[in-house]
Amino acid sequence: MNDVKKVLIAGGTGFIGYHAALLFLSRDIEVTTIALPNEIELEGWYPKEIKLITGNLFQMSKDEIINLIKDLQIDTFVYALGPDDRFIPEGNAYDFFHDKLVVQSTKICQAVKEAGIKRCIVLSSYFAHFDRLLSYKLSKHHPYIRARMEQQLSLFELAIPHVFDVMMLELPFIFGTMPNRKPLWRDHFLSLFDSMKQLYFPKGGGTAVVSVEGVAEAIVACAHFGVSNTCYPVGIQNMSYRHLIETMMSIIGDQRKFVGVPAWVTAIFAAKLDKKLLKNGKQSGLNHKLLMTDILNRLFYIDPDFMKERLHFEELGFNGGIDVNKSIADTMKACYPEKFM
Repeated sequence: MNDVKKVLIAGGTGFIGYHAALLFLSRDIEVTTIALPNEIELEGWYPKEIKLITGNLFQMSKDEIINLIKDLQIDTFVYALGPDDRFIPEGNAYDFFHDKLVVQSTKICQAVKEAGIKRCIVLSSYFAHFDRLLSYKLSKHHPYIRARMEQQLSLFELAIPHVFDVMMLELPFIFGTMPNRKPLWRDHFLSLFDSMKQLYFPKGGGTAVVSVEGVAEAIVACAHFGVSNTCYPVGIQNMSYRHLIETMMSIIGDQRKFVGVPAWVTAIFAAKLDKKLLKNGKQSGLNHKLLMTDILNRLFYIDPDFMKERLHFEELGFNGGIDVNKSIADTMKACYPEKFM
């Protein structure tokens, strides 16, 4: 078990970083966070016990980052930065994600290594887990997943066991809320159904899910027990998309029927979306056509008992966060506050 005393969170005012910071504080661990200047109003809700320093790590040089943190005597670094697959960039998607997820993360983690930090926990995607697991490689067709796999290789090359440990937490769908931020679920998933008479979605698929509190527990457990050069897929519960979507919609009283559609049918419409994006000078990090057939049509399930065993949850008194169903309900209430007034 590692002796964790002082933690630095890059992205500590964001959704996951905020909850991780709260949990570290509850265990009497000092927390410092790096956030963008004026990113979000913190007065009145952000814990004053957290030391806040500002800076854009993506724009800073390695030496500037070292000078920013070298005197903080940090032992553990949590990297909760970078765009996920929901972000659709201008121009070439691979170039964008390679820069943000590989080039920038390598620069930043090299800097914290040279600043004397001993452990580095990087938040990644469970797509990387399935890219390793499946016979067909998701990274071959999805620029975002390709960049995630390259990020893993690049950061693991920095690792020196017991000198600079690097661990990856591979995260699935996450539910929960935080102050002063609206959940991304409304704009990036639920809005897909706004114009539908029924809830049309590829049939047969499913996903691992977790509450944001469960992710925070995994981060803290990894800080204490994580083994260098190890990827930890995170998931507390598995749900079919049918069950997940019906659960979400029932919370807000939406009575529309879920209709499972063959993946090849949804792929036709998804391909048109990609063409539209390219016409407007954008490209998704996920090939939408193959997203329908290779991902949303399959069971991306994670064994929660395996995860708990690997991260020694019991030794730290963790149970995987609050009940996921409650977390889904909280998310939906935050997405549609007008329905609960």
